[in-house]
Amino acid sequence: MTQFLPATSTAISQAADLLRDGQAVAFPTETVYGLGADALRPEAVLRIFAAKGRPADNPLIVHVAEVADVEPLVARIDARARLLMERFWPGPLTLVLPKAARVPNQVTAGLDTVAVRLPAHPVALALIREASRPIAAPSANRSGRPSPTTARHVYEDMNGRIPMILDGGACAVGVESTVLDLTEEMAVVLRPGGVTLEALRELLGEVRVDAAALAPLKKEIAPRSPGMKYKHYAPDATVVIVSGTEEGRAVLASRLYDEAKVAGERAVILAPAEQRCAYGPRVFRALGRSGKPGEAAAQLFAALRELDAQGFQRIIAEAVEAEGIGLAVMNRLCRAANFAIEHAD
Repeated sequence: MTQFLPATSTAISQAADLLRDGQAVAFPTETVYGLGADALRPEAVLRIFAAKGRPADNPLIVHVAEVADVEPLVARIDARARLLMERFWPGPLTLVLPKAARVPNQVTAGLDTVAVRLPAHPVALALIREASRPIAAPSANRSGRPSPTTARHVYEDMNGRIPMILDGGACAVGVESTVLDLTEEMAVVLRPGGVTLEALRELLGEVRVDAAALAPLKKEIAPRSPGMKYKHYAPDATVVIVSGTEEGRAVLASRLYDEAKVAGERAVILAPAEQRCAYGPRVFRALGRSGKPGEAAAQLFAALRELDAQGFQRIIAEAVEAEGIGLAVMNRLCRAANFAIEHAD
């Protein structure tokens, strides 16, 4: 049985003992819940892959509690990395740097780089400090499922697979960290997330976004970051995205909804709250408010899990503007839909 415990100091100490013993435990961060194990013990890291059913070529992020803890994990830290750490850590930014030899290949999927971050959550920080070791941690869900933003979501996927879940409440950001590759001359966003592209460019100047942020990664290319290669964040329901003008999206989404209903599928519209009136009697689930992509980010994964629990078979989601944290929302929607996007004329 998996222990499901409020994140008290006693429970955090128990979780730290499990980590030191080579086990995997789930814990909250400001982005999503993570499934962590000792990043320097290959057999412990493999427990993460086993619990999630995660493909071995999908690298992990190593979490630390102090900036100084990064130094033993990497071959070098350049001036850009130090500037980013000073500005955005603790916070939802992961940096990809050349790895040190002591980091196991199981963590990096055989790459010569390692992804590191310092989370901005008191429970995560307390756990890492108590365990006294870096913690490798992807999201604490079954591989491919929507990421968990509450401990209850973790329990749905991980009960019986791991020894403990620490409940620290709902996650504030709601989507995973931004992953920024600093191994090239120009910094590259591999996965958009809680730190926006605009904020990175304000600090660094030109920053490139990898083409795979909003398009499938080519099969022959190895993923350099979590969330790049596979259909990801997906509910059991089929997801389709509609894009275009506000009016065009509503017309197209209504038609797709009606076609699904005729085909005998339970369908639902997922769109900003202000769009509810555009869909008349059709089943509607609000996802934040127009012009408030942070709300959509915080609610997205919970909404996908909720709609699954209610038995919907088709989710027709309106696209959001791929600006600010909206880029991260669209990245997650595109992968949840396996890039099934319908464009309004």
